[in-house]
Amino acid sequence: MAYTTIDDPSAYFQTALYTGNEDTNAITFSGNSDMQPDLVWVKDRTDTNWHTTFDSTRGVNKALYPSENDDEYTTTGGLTAFNSDGFTLGAHDNQNYDTNAFVSWNWKCNGGTTASNSDGSTTSTVQANTTAGFSIVTWTSAGATNVGHGLGVAPNLIIIKARNAAENWLVGSDEIVWTKRIRLNLDSASATSSAFGQAPTSSIFYCSPASSSYNYVAYCFAEKQGYSKFGSYEGNGDSTNGSFVYTGFKPAWIMQKRTDTTGSWYMWDIKRALDSQGYVNRNDKYLQADANGVQSTGAGFDFLSNGFRPVSTNATYINASGGNYIYMAFAEHPFVSSEGVPCTAR
Repeated sequence: MAYTTIDDPSAYFQTALYTGNEDTNAITFSGNSDMQPDLVWVKDRTDTNWHTTFDSTRGVNKALYPSENDDEYTTTGGLTAFNSDGFTLGAHDNQNYDTNAFVSWNWKCNGGTTASNSDGSTTSTVQANTTAGFSIVTWTSAGATNVGHGLGVAPNLIIIKARNAAENWLVGSDEIVWTKRIRLNLDSASATSSAFGQAPTSSIFYCSPASSSYNYVAYCFAEKQGYSKFGSYEGNGDSTNGSFVYTGFKPAWIMQKRTDTTGSWYMWDIKRALDSQGYVNRNDKYLQADANGVQSTGAGFDFLSNGFRPVSTNATYINASGGNYIYMAFAEHPFVSSEGVPCTAR
């Protein structure tokens, strides 16, 4: 029996650790050598520098800041090239401060190749990878509208930012219903909103922006077996037997947030766990997407062969009894390969 799955997730997502040098700095991935990133998210682990994202649709040196509501900034010496096996940085402190420890999370889309999309009432520019379930969409708002996303299936999660305005980031998801939204740059709970209004379809998503004069970028994600999962779980408050979350793969990266009350976006990845702990099941090294703090250590997750489990004695941010949490996760390895072969547990 053949399974529809992605056998090598490193072809579409990789985490990279590097040391800043405040000079030209070529970051090379250690996984699939053919992965050219199209979305790069960088965070300084040592200092309180801002999170920064770059994508190949908007182009090099065009920075957005997930932890802030600032508009797009053209930086000098930011990300200067998307390479076939990584990316190159210039001397900007925020991404390359000398001797500081950094992490980058990197997604492949379509090598920067875009196409005009007229599926929606507003024409969009779309870079899409339907195999990986990821598209980068840009458009100019014309008020409440619907926008083509190019995935061919309905996205499960969408992240939107106005590029030319100091507006908060928007996050919509199946898991909080599309009549609500949350903010990537804030720790606030989910709230009723017309920002998305209704669920996306296989061709379009809906958007009701704050202004008809803004330029927008959206990152659209659809689940792919063995590679990505966008879901939710309810905490049980048990530190020895936390709420197990099945993903169908061994996670490489998780970002999660409590949605029924205040709670930050916490980010975990296997590379930082290996870097500091020397083992990989227990992962207690986190960063916060909505804050600029340094890497911290605290109650975290067990990364398992087919999902993850919160391990906590009293951490409302990952496993409060009755707490509602949303998450997005990408794989290190599928639980079962396309040939039906299970992966090994750690």
